[in-house]
Amino acid sequence: MRLRAPARRIVALYGAFNEILVEMGLGGRLVARTVADADLPEVAALPAIGTHMRPNLEMVLGLGPDLVLQMSARRGASEPVEALRRHGVPVAEFNPGSFAELFAAIEAVGALTGEPRAAGALVARMRARLEAVARCLDRPGAAAPGGAPRPRVFFEVRAQTLLAAGAGGIVDDVIRHAGGVNAVADPRRLVPLGEEALYGLDPDVYVVQRGPMNEAPPPLDRRPLLAALRAVRQGRVLEVDERLFSRPGPRSVLAVEALARFLYPEPMKECHLK
Repeated sequence: MRLRAPARRIVALYGAFNEILVEMGLGGRLVARTVADADLPEVAALPAIGTHMRPNLEMVLGLGPDLVLQMSARRGASEPVEALRRHGVPVAEFNPGSFAELFAAIEAVGALTGEPRAAGALVARMRARLEAVARCLDRPGAAAPGGAPRPRVFFEVRAQTLLAAGAGGIVDDVIRHAGGVNAVADPRRLVPLGEEALYGLDPDVYVVQRGPMNEAPPPLDRRPLLAALRAVRQGRVLEVDERLFSRPGPRSVLAVEALARFLYPEPMKECHLK
């Protein structure tokens, strides 16, 4: 999409775009936040305009934004987008499922704000951190000691009615950059999975996210079928922040670093990443 002039009054309906703009030095152009984004200090004082999926359209329109940013992956997100467009508000939608697509989205935000250099600098910083992890894991014997295969990682999105991260989302790319292999090869972003099927996968590492989609996951050793998994028996279980791992944004590189440290503690310790 094209704007008549660089956007200066922006509403991000998905929190990662707030983080992107803040990291680009453009936090001052944000005029609102969602109720889920109060934890970001730079936007905490801004008016809350509802949720990502159900924003208060009257409030948004009253703020007079010249650009609204939205994540288009989830069902239902298109309804408020179309309503805003009918009122003449420009809306840019993105659906990054990999780092390459995330970098493209950041560069698009740079174009819409008239700040391509700031976007390019952010992408460069993120690429540098990913490359630093890759150098650590590419050292002889680091990523696969003795020629062993890379660990197969299962990522639990939701415990109740078990939902796994498939190959179609950012989590898959996080796992890959951290030196692992997603145990769920299904091309979808989110994959419903029975515990019996998970038992058959028997992953080397089990990652549990905690956040809005998985608020209180029960301990794995208290789930009858999962307690027998190799990852659980060997203590290869990692609990992570949903916002860090499942929200495509600047902090996705931190997710890579955190998972790489868990999978390969000694090589990562020796690298002294900043």
